[in-house]
Amino acid sequence: MFAVQWRKYTKAAVIVASVFVLGASFSLGAWYGYANRPAVEKVLKVTGQKPPQEFEATDFNLFWEVWSQLEDKFVDNDKIDRKQMVYGAIAGLARSLKDPYTEFLPPAESKQFQEDIKGAFGGIGAEIGIRKNVITVIAPLKGNPAEKAGIKAGDKILKIDDTTTNDLALDEAVRLIRGEPGTKVRLAVFRDGADRTQEYTVIRDIIKIQIVSTEKLPDGIFVIKLNHFTENAAFEFRKAVQEFFDSGSKKIILDLRNNPGGFLTVAVDIGSWWVPAGEAIVRERYGDGKEDVYRSSGYNVLGAVPTVLLVNEGSASASEIVAGALRDHRNITLVGAKTFGKGSVQEVVQLPQQASLKVTIAKWLTPKGTEIDGKGLEPDVAVIPPESAQEGDGIKDLMLEKALEVIKNQ
Repeated sequence: MFAVQWRKYTKAAVIVASVFVLGASFSLGAWYGYANRPAVEKVLKVTGQKPPQEFEATDFNLFWEVWSQLEDKFVDNDKIDRKQMVYGAIAGLARSLKDPYTEFLPPAESKQFQEDIKGAFGGIGAEIGIRKNVITVIAPLKGNPAEKAGIKAGDKILKIDDTTTNDLALDEAVRLIRGEPGTKVRLAVFRDGADRTQEYTVIRDIIKIQIVSTEKLPDGIFVIKLNHFTENAAFEFRKAVQEFFDSGSKKIILDLRNNPGGFLTVAVDIGSWWVPAGEAIVRERYGDGKEDVYRSSGYNVLGAVPTVLLVNEGSASASEIVAGALRDHRNITLVGAKTFGKGSVQEVVQLPQQASLKVTIAKWLTPKGTEIDGKGLEPDVAVIPPESAQEGDGIKDLMLEKALEVIKNQ
């Protein structure tokens, strides 16, 4: 009797266990299937449901119809590279957003991009961006080949060697300009006010950046020239602040001209020397309206120091963050020219097949809500020097002279 009951219990336990295993297998399979569902379902955020209205208006059959026609009718059918067709279609998808910083990078370009951001490379020493759909020099970096060759902030690059830049993506233009140190690159450049395009031949070199320079001037005025927001710029700036106090000076001119930007965290750190703890340095707004606010670390030891800030068309990104924060919180006067207007945040998404996507995910606003991207910051005191007047070429620095005039009255 006991044996019969035991067999019944054993049989029941086996059935329960089998049901559990089947259930677990089904759940695991369902989870795996959902996690690995087709990308189109991830985009539509549906599984077996009717697509949203905005997708119904898009006829994806057109894409496949064009593909089919190319396969059937292209004269050199044996030259069709289907992988490149896919890459080209994806690149066009990214370009259709008309954002110069959103870009699809195929495997080779993705690898080059990763190498470039890791360390030293050969180039001309100029930060470039896109302004009004034209590849434009944001700033030549002081002491590097571009500056020595005569390239200036605001120059429009129309041709790189034999490649026109009309439909060139920004990262592609950067890759063409960079190269082995000692090699040459030809740039066809148009400058506002000029009557013709001018060609410059620049010899590439390993790029060197002098991050901070300082100068003690009469009347208790101290100039801090910040050239780039590199990883160690915060440390170098701290040393410059110490120099200011050691010099016995009483006023500061912060020169951010031709500073193309750099690390956001460094911009927050440097802004913190003037802004009280907890106050916003910059607001980062996403597409859904949500914001991240980056706040001052609260050093604030320069908060009571009379300060004037120098900017020009080469002041971009992190430079604009600092300029906006100091003006919004301290009402610090901006002297010079309108800044570049690079105020967006990019994220690099790793894709299958070792490709990647660089996509703009947010935009920067000053603490009071002024949008930087595509607009720039207007100076409080505008200075338009003659074409030949540029720092270091023996001509009077009219922007600095105006900054001195402003700060002496504070």
